[in-house]
Amino acid sequence: MHKVMALDVGTKRIGIALSDYLQVIAIPHSFISRSPENDAIAKITQIAKENRVEKIVVGVPYNMDDSVGGQAQDCISFSQKLLGFDIILEDERLTSEEAENRLKARKIDFRKNKGLVDVESACIILEQYLGK
Repeated sequence: MHKVMALDVGTKRIGIALSDYLQVIAIPHSFISRSPENDAIAKITQIAKENRVEKIVVGVPYNMDDSVGGQAQDCISFSQKLLGFDIILEDERLTSEEAENRLKARKIDFRKNKGLVDVESACIILEQYLGK
């Protein structure tokens, strides 16, 4: 079996979550800097290979009217640079707000470490995908 990776791609950071081998549970992994982009692609590829990942779920923040705005297009463009994996685009509208609420409920102060929100968002994206 293989794991599934989820990415919350932002302009500054990328949150990463991995599934278990049964592809049932979303597990927070880490966040990395988006810049320089070639380094980010290399790190994601390395993490994916180390964890036997075949599918990468990339969160796409579609507009509320389902149109593709600038941020959504940026995520789609980024996903096209991840070669050698099955890429799944997953609607991630409002995941950052949900991630913040989850962290608050666990009494985790994320204000000084926004990467925690990115990782939690990646978990939400992965949970959505695995729940389908």
